[in-house]
Amino acid sequence: MEPAERPDRLFYGLPPETLKAFDALKSTSECERGTILFREGSPCRGVLLLCDGRARLSVCSESGGRLTLRIAGPGEILGLSACLADSPHEMSAELLDSTRVALVRRKDLMEFLRDHREACMKVVGLLSQDLHRAYDRVRSVGMGRSRRSRAIRVH
Repeated sequence: MEPAERPDRLFYGLPPETLKAFDALKSTSECERGTILFREGSPCRGVLLLCDGRARLSVCSESGGRLTLRIAGPGEILGLSACLADSPHEMSAELLDSTRVALVRRKDLMEFLRDHREACMKVVGLLSQDLHRAYDRVRSVGMGRSRRSRAIRVH
């Protein structure tokens, strides 16, 4: 499989033996549109990789409605922060398309990251990007504009 086609693009550029070790951890299944991959507050079994297709990531509002945080696409890893923290999911994930989804169980992922430092550093980078995206969303909602639009006005 070409690197750009791999469902785990997060690990693009890692040594072939590391990628092979990661591939051995995955169990892949076909899921129908509308499948709930996990619900907010449910225990985390591991991470899910979207091999293709899209998933809506949402949270429940105080009024009981659903608030869409974002749409995840092919190659994205879902449930990573809950998995690493060994905590319940912070959001729900529902498939918008029929897709292949790969599961990596928490225990296997933790062992893999302990044994493959370079993959662990990629995960740290991904979590940092997620945090900055969340800051930008809060800033956008709280201030009515994003950091990028502010930067454009300043220049």
